[in-house]
Amino acid sequence: MNDQKPARRPGGRSARVGAQVHKAVTDLISERGYGNFTVGEVAARAGVADSSIYRRWGSLEALLADAALSHLNARSPMPDTGSLAGDLRTYAAAVLREITGPDGLLLVRLAVALSTTGPDGLRAGHQLRVERTEQLQAMLDRARDRGEEALDALDVLDHILAPMYIRVLFGIEITPEYVDGLIDRLL
Repeated sequence: MNDQKPARRPGGRSARVGAQVHKAVTDLISERGYGNFTVGEVAARAGVADSSIYRRWGSLEALLADAALSHLNARSPMPDTGSLAGDLRTYAAAVLREITGPDGLLLVRLAVALSTTGPDGLRAGHQLRVERTEQLQAMLDRARDRGEEALDALDVLDHILAPMYIRVLFGIEITPEYVDGLIDRLL
């Protein structure tokens, strides 16, 4: 008897369903904000059964965290330019495009929403932060392996990402030159 699960095909039905559900989530958050829709509405918008969402994600909060991480990875992937300065500039430029675009504050809204939805939301939000921090740290570890000065993922958060998000939240202009200055100061 074979106990192995069948391998999922990355471009198969599962990937299409995931993409449809993620799009439905981001559209509903953009239109209504978090807390103003149900799993049933996500399912209807995505053209799938509620049970498919519960089977794959388990809860609305876990779905939101997964959608946010997927959104981030698609729009702001971890670069590998061959230098830490190049990686940080490429990554920060992608984040800048993301947070000043039409869905700019989606991740911030999601993080805030998850932190207020009880234990499931806190766990999902924590997992989102852990996964993104691990991705940042992997980029920084590559730099360390090349012999560059070691930074920590929280350094990037505190000195590059947080100032960018604060400016966007308060409607303060943010330019590529400003972002370059943040990176220069950190390095």
